[in-house]
Amino acid sequence: MKKRSFVLYPLAVCLLMSMGAIAQNGKFPFQNYKLSFEERVNDLVSRMTLEEKVSQMLNAAPAIPRLEIPAYDWWNETLHGVARTPYNVTVYPQAIAMAATFDTAALFKMADFSALEGRVIFNKAVAAGKTNARYLGLTYWTPNINIFRDPRWGRGQETYGEDPFLTATLGDAFVRGLQGNDPKYLKAAACAKHYAVHSGPEPSRHVFNADVTPYDLWDTYLPAFRKLVVDSKVIGVMCAYNAFRTQPCCASDLLMTDILRNQWNFKGYVTSDCWAIDDFFKNHKTHPDAESASADAVFHGTDLDCGTDAYKALVQAVKDKKITEQQIDVSVKRLFLVRFKLGMFDPPSMVKYAQTPASELDAPVHGQHALQMARESIVLLKNTNNILPLAKNGKKIAVLGPNANNVIAQLGNYNGTPSKLTTVFQGIKDKVGATTQVVYEKAINFTNNNILAYIDISKACSIDGKPGFKATYYNNRELNGEPVATVFEQRLDHNWQEGENVVENLRANNFSARYVTDFKPTESGAITFELEADDGVRFTINGNTVFDSWTRKQRNIATYKLTTAKDSVYHLVLEYWQGEGKATLKLNTGQAVETDPDALAKKYSDADVFIFAGGISPQLEGEEMKVSDPGFNGGDRTTILLPAAQTALMKALHATGKPVIFVMMTGSAIATPWESENIPAIVNAWYGGQAAGTAIADVLFGDYNPSGRLPVTFYKSDSDLSAFEEYSMKNRTYRYFTGKPLYGFGYGLSYTTFRYDKLELPAVAPVGKAVSVSVQVTNTGKKEGDEVVQLYIINENTAITTPLKALKGFQRITLKPGQSRLVTFTVKGEDLTYVDANGKRQPLKGKVKICVGGNQPDEANPVSGNVVKKTVLLQ
Repeated sequence: MKKRSFVLYPLAVCLLMSMGAIAQNGKFPFQNYKLSFEERVNDLVSRMTLEEKVSQMLNAAPAIPRLEIPAYDWWNETLHGVARTPYNVTVYPQAIAMAATFDTAALFKMADFSALEGRVIFNKAVAAGKTNARYLGLTYWTPNINIFRDPRWGRGQETYGEDPFLTATLGDAFVRGLQGNDPKYLKAAACAKHYAVHSGPEPSRHVFNADVTPYDLWDTYLPAFRKLVVDSKVIGVMCAYNAFRTQPCCASDLLMTDILRNQWNFKGYVTSDCWAIDDFFKNHKTHPDAESASADAVFHGTDLDCGTDAYKALVQAVKDKKITEQQIDVSVKRLFLVRFKLGMFDPPSMVKYAQTPASELDAPVHGQHALQMARESIVLLKNTNNILPLAKNGKKIAVLGPNANNVIAQLGNYNGTPSKLTTVFQGIKDKVGATTQVVYEKAINFTNNNILAYIDISKACSIDGKPGFKATYYNNRELNGEPVATVFEQRLDHNWQEGENVVENLRANNFSARYVTDFKPTESGAITFELEADDGVRFTINGNTVFDSWTRKQRNIATYKLTTAKDSVYHLVLEYWQGEGKATLKLNTGQAVETDPDALAKKYSDADVFIFAGGISPQLEGEEMKVSDPGFNGGDRTTILLPAAQTALMKALHATGKPVIFVMMTGSAIATPWESENIPAIVNAWYGGQAAGTAIADVLFGDYNPSGRLPVTFYKSDSDLSAFEEYSMKNRTYRYFTGKPLYGFGYGLSYTTFRYDKLELPAVAPVGKAVSVSVQVTNTGKKEGDEVVQLYIINENTAITTPLKALKGFQRITLKPGQSRLVTFTVKGEDLTYVDANGKRQPLKGKVKICVGGNQPDEANPVSGNVVKKTVLLQ
C-alpha cells in the first residue's frame, strides 16, 4: 500500500495558519476562535451590510474583503465518491448499487473515505486561492433519499431504492460517515435531498404539483428525511423543484415550516435545488417576480439560492417590506455556522480534519473498498443448472454488447474521474489470462443495430503542416476574444467532468472551442461522421453546415454521410460550447453497417460461451436529459422492457446452443420476460464504479460469491405500473404491489444455500415496546458466502391500513460451508407502528407476524433461502 504522507501543501498551510493567526489576534471578535461558533457568527453578521448578507445567500458567495471573509462556492456533490472535481478520485458503485449491498458498514466507510478525499481537494483549493470554484468545497448536496417509487424515473439510480426503512438506514450511515464524529467540527457537510415528494417525471419537474394523502406522506415519503434530520443530525436539506399541494416545495407551509423547522426542530441550512427559485415565477407561476419569490422562500426557511441570482432581489424586498432584514439575518447565520463548523475560520491545528494528508486522495485502500462494494452490489438473478461460475480454462469467450466496454455506463451519473477503471471486457481478459481467447465486439447499440465500424482518419487529417486537429479554446460560450490556448489534438474524444481542466487555465464550465482540420481521404467512397456532444455544437464541411444546434443546450447525437473522392481535401470545422454540467465531445468516423444478429452469432459460433453485457446506461437515463431514443424521454423511461434490439441479439445467440450469460447494467428495474425464461444466467451489475469490470469477472468466474439483493422491485411488464405522474403508493413497490413481480425486492441468488431455523421471539409483547428476535442461519452449501438476513413485519389487523409487508431489519453476514450463526434483531417500538389516515403514527395492536429469511416473505417468489415466521401478540 502507498505510504501516506502527513504533509499539507505548504501554501495551504501558510494560508490556513494566517487565517488562524487572524482568529487569535484578529481585529474582529468573530475571528477569535476561543468564542463559541454562535457568538462568532452573531458578531460577523452584525457587521455586514444588507447587500453583503444577500450576496452570501447565493451558492457562489463572493468574498467580503473588508471583513477578511474569503469567497466560497457551496455547490458540490459526492453521490458515490467526490464528483466533478478536476482531480482523480475514487469512484464507488452508483447509489442504487450501494443500496443493493444492504451493507451499512460499507456505506459508512465509503462516505468516510469520500470526505477525506474531499478534504484534500479543499486543501488544494485553499492553496491555489480557489475557494470560490465550484466542486472544490466541503458542502456536499448528497444523499438523495427520495423514494424510488417508479422504475421509469431516470434519477432513481441516485437513490437507495424503494423502501423507506432501507433508505433511512443507509442514508443515516452515509451522513454519519461523511460528517464525522468530532464533537465540534464537521468533516464535511451532508445534505438530504430532494425534500420532499419528488421522483419524476423529469421533463415536467419544474411545473408539476404533487399531492398525496397524509398517510402516504408520512408512511412513505417522509420517514427517511425524518431519520436524517432528527437522528443523523444532517446539517443540510435541499428542497425540491416541484410544488406540493400548489406551493413550491421551497416555500411550503407544511413541509418547510410546520414539519422541518417546527416538528423536527431542524437547525441546519436549506438550499434550493438549482434554479428552483426561478421556477416560482417562471414555471409554477405562483409568484409574480424574483422579489416576491425570494422573499417567500426565505420566509419559509430556504437559506441558499442555487444556480441563479434570484436572491439578489432580496435587497429590494427588504426595502419594499416584503421581508425584514432580521429574517435575512437568520438565514445568513445558518450559512456561516456551517462554514465555521467546517473549520474554515480556525487554524488547522485545531481542526483534525483540516490535517488530512494528501495521500488520502485516490488512496489504494479506497480503491479496494470500491472493488469490494462493487462485488457486494452484484445481484445474481438467475443461474439455471448452476451454469455459473464459469471455468477459467475455456478456449474462447465472446464478450458482446453495448456495455461490454462502456466506461460511461459503469461510472453512473454525478460521478468523479478515477485514475484507473476496468470495463467488463478488460475484467474478463484479466481474469482468464492468456490461456483463454477473449474476443470483443460492441455488436449493437442500446436500442438499435446500426453500428459504425470505426476507422481512424487521424492520419488523413492535418492542418498547418501538423497532423490531427487545431483546437482553439475560449473562456466564454461565444468563441469571442483572445483564446485561452491553441493546441493540436490527434482526435476528438473528450469527456470532461464539470470543473475538470480542459487545457491549462481553462476548466470545463462555460467555455467554447473550435476544431479545424483538412481531411484528405486515401480512397473514394462514403464515410460517416458520428458526432456526440453536450450543449451547443456546429459542424461544417467545406463551408456547408451539416449539423447545427448552436443555440440549444442539449445532448446531441447525430450522423452525417459524406461521399468522398480520393485525394480531395475536405475542410472540417467543429465548433462547440459547454455551459454547466458534464461535457462530452466526440467525433468518430467509420462505415455504417447494420448488425445481423444471426450472422453475428454464426461469426462467433466457435466460442465456448457468450457473455452479453447490455441493459441501459446513464447516456439514456438521468437528470432532465435531452434523450429521445425509443423507450426513453427526457432522462426517464417510457417502457421498462429491455430494448428489443438486445433481446433479438440474445435470441440469436441462444439459438446456437451455446451458453449465454446476460450481464445487465442499469440504474433501475428492467423487465426481461424472455431473458428470464430462456437465458440460463442473468447477473445484474448496476453501474458498478471504477472496479465494475473486475467485480463482474470475480462473480462470473467464482472468485466472489454473489450476495447482492434488489433494493427495488423488478416488475414483469409496463402493465404492472400505475401512471407515472400519480404519486399515490397504491400498487407501488413491494410494500403495496398486489401482483407477482419478476424478481422481488430483497431477492438475490448465491452459489451456496442457507437454512433458517430456531426463530425465537416472545409470543406476547407490550404495545409500543421493542421486541427481541433471534434466528439461526446455516450455510448448507459448499461455498463460503455472504447472506443478507432480512426481517419483515406483516400486520394481521385488517381494520387498519398498513403496507402488505415492511422491512424492519437486515444484517449482512459471512458464513463458511457448514457454519451456523445466531443472528439477533431488536425491532424497535417505533417500527411496530402504523400511520393513520391523518398522518399520525399509532402503535400496532393485536397480531403481527415477524418473518426472517434471505428474501421477503412471499413464497410465490423464487427464494435464495427459506423464510421462518412467527406471530407476536401486541397488547
